Amino acid sequence: MNPRLTADQVAHYEREGYVIPQEAIFPEEKFQKLKSHFETKLAALPSDQRPEGMDVPHFTDPALFVWLFADEVLDLVEPIIGPDIALFSSHFICKPKGNGKRVPWHEDSAYWSTMLPASMNVVTVWFAIDPSRLENGCMQVIPRTHNTGKMGFSDYDPTDVSKNIFPTEVTKSQRDESKAVAIELEPNHASLHDARIIHGSEPNTSTLRRCGYTMRFMSSATPLSEKARGFHQIYLARGRDLANQPYADPTRSYADLLETRAAHGKNGH
Repeated sequence: MNPRLTADQVAHYEREGYVIPQEAIFPEEKFQKLKSHFETKLAALPSDQRPEGMDVPHFTDPALFVWLFADEVLDLVEPIIGPDIALFSSHFICKPKGNGKRVPWHEDSAYWSTMLPASMNVVTVWFAIDPSRLENGCMQVIPRTHNTGKMGFSDYDPTDVSKNIFPTEVTKSQRDESKAVAIELEPNHASLHDARIIHGSEPNTSTLRRCGYTMRFMSSATPLSEKARGFHQIYLARGRDLANQPYADPTRSYADLLETRAAHGKNGH
C-alpha cells in the first residue's frame, strides 16, 4: 500500500466524518479518459431518465473497474477501512445546469439498513468530474453527525420528488444546517465521507453542470444481507474475503440484475 492520507487526515475523517485530500486523484490522461467515458454514457441516456440517477453503472459497464479498482482510489480508502476492501456501489450523479435537482439531507446508512449491518463502515469517495461549487449545488456535510446518538439512523419526512432526488429527508429538528460545510472540489479531486454523516446539496440553477462519481467501499468483513443479494452485488477490490461471501465478476456485465433492481425498487443511491 502507498497510503494517500496522512495520520492527521485519517484522524480528521474519524472525528468529523469527512476529509478532503488536497491533491489530484488520477494522472491527467487517466482522468480525461474517465470523463470521456462518462460523456459517452450521458449522451446515450434515454431522454426520459434524469442524469442524477445513473446508479450502479458498473453492473453493466466493466470498463469502469479501470478507475474503481485503481490504486489511486484504493490507496485513499485503505487507511480508513483496512487492506481487505469490497466495492459496495458506485453512482454518477450529474446535475444539469439550470434544473439540477436538490439532494435532500440524508444519511447513506439509512437507505442501506436492509442491505448492511448497523455497524457498517462504508466510505464514499466523491470524485469530481466537473467543478463542484456552491453555485452549482456542491455536496454539503454536517460534521460529526456520524457520531451522534442516531448513528446514521435519523427520522425522515417526505419530500417533493419533483424537486428532490430522494423522496425523504432527515427531520428538520434532527439536523443543524448552520453547521454545514460546503465540499467544493476541482475536477479530478475528491472528498471522502462516512456513510452515517448527514449530507445533501442544493439544486443547480447555475450555468455550470455539476457531475460527480461516487465510489463506495467497505471492509470485506462486512456482510451483504441475503435479502440484498436478490437485487445487489459487491466486488472484491483488494485483499482477502473476510466474510466468506460471494463476489461478482468485474469482467462481466449483469444487465439482468438491473431489471431485478427496477422491479424491486431502488435502495438509496
